[in-house]
Amino acid sequence: MVDLTNLRHAGIGMTSARTRGRLIERLRNEGIKDETVLAAMNEIPRHIFIDEALGTRAYDDVSLPIGHGQTISQPYIVARMTEVLRNGKQLNRVLEIGTGCGYQAAVLSRVAKEVYSLERIQPLYERARKTLRELKINNVNLRYIDGSAGLPDAAPFDGVIMACAAPALSAVLREQLTVGGRMVLPMGTQEQYLYLIERDENGFRESRLEAVKFVPLVMGKA
Repeated sequence: MVDLTNLRHAGIGMTSARTRGRLIERLRNEGIKDETVLAAMNEIPRHIFIDEALGTRAYDDVSLPIGHGQTISQPYIVARMTEVLRNGKQLNRVLEIGTGCGYQAAVLSRVAKEVYSLERIQPLYERARKTLRELKINNVNLRYIDGSAGLPDAAPFDGVIMACAAPALSAVLREQLTVGGRMVLPMGTQEQYLYLIERDENGFRESRLEAVKFVPLVMGKA
């Protein structure tokens, strides 16, 4: 469990446990059913991943800016993607493409044994590393690299999650899924949809889930 005693803003006003509890109830009402995911969302203090000036909105179900043209995803999307990825099962090794501020990685750390998270923007990578250390989350391995090709040296993964919208599915990336693995990612340019990719003994199965809005996938380090 995360010890909130010494975290900035812990237990004050809009960052209180009661406020987080209201968010969890909202997520339940919006259709999130996986109690393991909900417990992870309740445990991870979203407010420390955003600027203090936005602290009063930390537990609203909205995306918020984190600088460098990036955002922290709205809690519903984080919960939805994690729920789909988990599919009611314990996850072992998971890959996240697009660490951002580290919030999704922190949630994944509570539902997976080992998380690899890739970030191409150095200030965001450094900020996420600092925040995860503050939370004493030790099972997330952050890498400052262009994550568009995944992480072949740590593959295969039984879960892959992408926090930016790709124009199409990368064959290189899907090959890093283990048999029985799942990948959840937004795809599209003008219109974006969340997709689930499943790998079994016969190959890959693709399912379109729902409309979403993510920042686009960009290649190269910054």
